[in-house]
Amino acid sequence: MRRVVVTGLGTINSIGHNVEDSFKAVVDGVCGIDTISLFDASEYPVQIAAEVKNFDPTEVMDKKDVKKADRFIQLGIKAANEAMKDAKFIDDNNKKVDDSISERFGIISASGIGGLGTIEKNSVVCYNRGPRKISPFFIPSSLVNMLGGFISIEHGLRGPSLSHVTACAASTHALADGVKTILTGGADRILVVGAESAICGAGVGGFASMKALSTRNDDPKKASRPFDKDRDGFVMGEGAGALVLETLEAAQERGAKIYAEVIGFGESADANHITAPVVDGPLRAMKAALSMAKANAGEDLKIDYINAHGTSTPVGDGNEVKAIKELFDNEIPLVSSTKGQVGHCLGAAGAIEAIFTIKALNEGIIPPTINLENTDENCDLDFIPLKGRETQLTTVMSNNFGFGGTNGSVIFKKI
Repeated sequence: MRRVVVTGLGTINSIGHNVEDSFKAVVDGVCGIDTISLFDASEYPVQIAAEVKNFDPTEVMDKKDVKKADRFIQLGIKAANEAMKDAKFIDDNNKKVDDSISERFGIISASGIGGLGTIEKNSVVCYNRGPRKISPFFIPSSLVNMLGGFISIEHGLRGPSLSHVTACAASTHALADGVKTILTGGADRILVVGAESAICGAGVGGFASMKALSTRNDDPKKASRPFDKDRDGFVMGEGAGALVLETLEAAQERGAKIYAEVIGFGESADANHITAPVVDGPLRAMKAALSMAKANAGEDLKIDYINAHGTSTPVGDGNEVKAIKELFDNEIPLVSSTKGQVGHCLGAAGAIEAIFTIKALNEGIIPPTINLENTDENCDLDFIPLKGRETQLTTVMSNNFGFGGTNGSVIFKKI
């Protein structure tokens, strides 16, 4: 069977505009959460988020084209460009990939919501000024699959172009789908891109009305506190992550840097409630990923670290801990959540956190769970509290779970 490896990484988020800056910041416990500046949130019950600051979309597209793409697409292009350069498929001039490989090079994109800001803006225009004033770029700018559409055009990727819209598990599912596509011979290489930018009135207002968000408006840096006794909800984040996948044989043949091998993934449905999480669904996703990983790497395989979904919600964090305990019993891995630093990036979370997990594997240092100051008696694992920890890692897992009871887990191994 083919083996699938990661050869390129790219990200932009609230604590960094590239992989190296982002990973250093996440390990150092830098928090990107602050008072919202993307819109006037002064009358909202929630006024904080993890925004990408100082991003100029003309860095990644012509000024005349900026209005054709929602912000989530712009962020996705930025991450994709970095990943493709990192994998040495393009140079600094963003030259398209060689025609000899382009037909076997696909893209799988992901977003939980897509162009919500664009939808909000054009809905207001339609209501106030009438349908004739709606932008002709409204629909193509807001569709989730246009993330992959823009990027495939940018880089000349003519293989499969697919999209996932599975809430907060979307880019984890996209990553798994990329591996499946390569394993089944549908492509030799896949660019996986997850992107989200839903920090707008409708997004913040909608999640706030569900009582899902932290309301620590007066202390944003302490608002996202995964597994802490005093956690009160997640904080919205935005950003993008991109990973280049290819066969081990192809990577070795061209002398590519190999970050990790993807040796297992698992997916499941809670089949329980549209928003309330349970233990069983995440447990079965992790169990499926671990079973596949052991089939590929041997029954004695041990998971060293889990980058948890860990959103900072009272029920969700507790359920994930119970699932981890049940699966791993007496050999529980080290665990941390990086959402205290970058917030919850919704559909982009899986890609961004997979990158942090892979970097931890390569650098031998685990990012901390910041703001874990008061231990929850129901969350009693080693969460690497407050400060990053140096340790040797061989095999690591990343989890993401979404509304609708959709779950994903992926396992990476050092080669």
